[in-house]
Amino acid sequence: MKLNGISDNPGSKKSRVRVGRGIGSGCGKTGGRGVKGQKARSGVRVKGFEGGQMPLYRRLPKRGFHNIFALDFNEVNLGRVQAAIDAKKLDAKAPVTVEALVSAGVCSKHLDGVRILGAGELKTKVVFHVAGATKSAISAIEKAGGSVTILNAGAEATA
Repeated sequence: MKLNGISDNPGSKKSRVRVGRGIGSGCGKTGGRGVKGQKARSGVRVKGFEGGQMPLYRRLPKRGFHNIFALDFNEVNLGRVQAAIDAKKLDAKAPVTVEALVSAGVCSKHLDGVRILGAGELKTKVVFHVAGATKSAISAIEKAGGSVTILNAGAEATA
């Protein structure tokens, strides 16, 4: 086999149809779009239109709602905080805040704050300044000698 002998199979390449080039071409005047109306114009398509039949998105019932005031928290387990302290990514003497957790790589984004969950074990005395914490997390932190300060999450989200 030689490189200069390689070619496509016959009929595999179709030449482009040049529309709107006169009536003799067979695809002139309206250019294959039919006659008049919205769909004959460029860049228009009626999405979800089913020919006058009630569209599917209107036939299905509405359900639930989306709370636009809901806050989105980073959820961090105590075990993950302890692992970051053991790896020297978090300073146990400094208060643990959203900024400290993001810089340590425990959280990826600030979101609306941090909520501490009680899974895992905390062996180090740590002071937390967070938007929220579960009862089990607060008891585990206080058992280890630390403390939790709950911040006003709504004010932090706007600041």
